[in-house]
Amino acid sequence: MRALNYLTLILLIVGGLNWGLVGLFDFDLVAALFGEMSVLSRIVYVLVGLSALWQIISLLSGNKIDGPVTRRAV
Repeated sequence: MRALNYLTLILLIVGGLNWGLVGLFDFDLVAALFGEMSVLSRIVYVLVGLSALWQIISLLSGNKIDGPVTRRAV
């Protein structure tokens, strides 16, 4: 489950950077790499959307990416 959280987080970062490029420079990196609304670009968009849903569910259920935080006595 931890690996899935990291994967979805990476996909969300890629998606966020892509949206930043679209907003700042009107440049869609996914479309440039895989073709405008090609099957591959649509798969990337769907995976980013599913990653967002996974992270929302993970956040609401209280799961952390690294697991529970433990504190050491000093």
